[in-house]
Amino acid sequence: MLVHADPNGTQIAVLEEETIVEHYVTRATDRSLVGNVYLGRVQNVLPGMEASFVDFGESRNGVLYAGEVGIAGDEGEEVPRIETVLKPGQSIVVQVTKDPMRAKGARLTALVSLAGRHLVLVPGAETMGVSRRLPDTERNRLREISQRLRPEGHGLIVRTAAEGAQEDDLRRDLSRLIEIWADISDKVSKARAPSLLYQEPELELRVIRDLFNREIVRCVVDEPVLEATLRSYVRATTPSLDHRLELYRGELPIFEEYRVVEQIRKSLDRKVWLPSGGHIVIDRTEAMTVIDVNTGKFVGKSNLEETVFKTNKEAAIEIARQLRLRDIGGIIVIDFIDMEEIANRDELLRVFREALDLDRSKNQVFDISPLGLVQMTRKSVSAGIVEAFSDRCPSCEGRGIIIHDVD
Repeated sequence: MLVHADPNGTQIAVLEEETIVEHYVTRATDRSLVGNVYLGRVQNVLPGMEASFVDFGESRNGVLYAGEVGIAGDEGEEVPRIETVLKPGQSIVVQVTKDPMRAKGARLTALVSLAGRHLVLVPGAETMGVSRRLPDTERNRLREISQRLRPEGHGLIVRTAAEGAQEDDLRRDLSRLIEIWADISDKVSKARAPSLLYQEPELELRVIRDLFNREIVRCVVDEPVLEATLRSYVRATTPSLDHRLELYRGELPIFEEYRVVEQIRKSLDRKVWLPSGGHIVIDRTEAMTVIDVNTGKFVGKSNLEETVFKTNKEAAIEIARQLRLRDIGGIIVIDFIDMEEIANRDELLRVFREALDLDRSKNQVFDISPLGLVQMTRKSVSAGIVEAFSDRCPSCEGRGIIIHDVD
């Protein structure tokens, strides 16, 4: 993990074998709202959409869907209609789950959850879960500990970062989260909507909290003050990882030293080359992202089926990496090159799903369609690396073409 700080903001890159797979960027003037808790005011309720718009103090209202209000009845009972639960002018505690993107307002939930280093506290719920990324033996150990610690009236989720943590570590983490929730509850009784009740930490601390675990071999920071801040947090939460945090002392800028700048630049292109000479083309539309796979310069050595199969497998691995790096979400349609052998199709899907197992974001991949397409969905939170390093064209308003005079 590389952390680069400058006056304009912070960038964090996660590398696997010197290849960038995840990238986070924040500007001093463009801070993410995800995780923040607000006391909002319901502006209007749309029964036909089973949603409401909530004023939470930002320039655009947020969207709160019925499924995020927590209005489900007991088992067997009919779920109440959203208009019977929410009324215009009503105050409600909400949390941002997705930043505003383009013309869409922020996504909100009334089911607040507070993330710590090892645990997630879910106030007012009976949730009890453990990360599925952990080995079974570790999951069982942590489940037993968390069941003993779970406070009455609140749910708990054990995070992947809790691997190897002791009961005292989890208890300290839980105490901090309970204090935060108590502070939020106290502010609710005094605040007037709309108002901010709780703000998530800066990007650097969030990423360290969420990603810096035993799978990260090194975390290199290029700014002394920031390095000291992160080290203080790591020592307080996971002291066993303290030795993996280090201050960068190289002569070149840190992203140049590790060839990250070059890789980020390539990730902004539509076309991405594959090792054999084939390539993929990534096009994003309002409704979905479409990815096309081509053999390009690769002509193979034996027969067409083998050439196509090799290109598709390389593409599957690269597509999985690009989805993580660009944080592409929503509906994704991939046009792999047609293959005749069913065994090759099955192997391609296996390779693709295996590559996606490394992705922290939730995804779902469907079988190859009769037209030879692979359809999938992926959950994203941020706007993505392309949006972070580009601006909408003022001439064509994002259509991607140059508009000529028609007369």
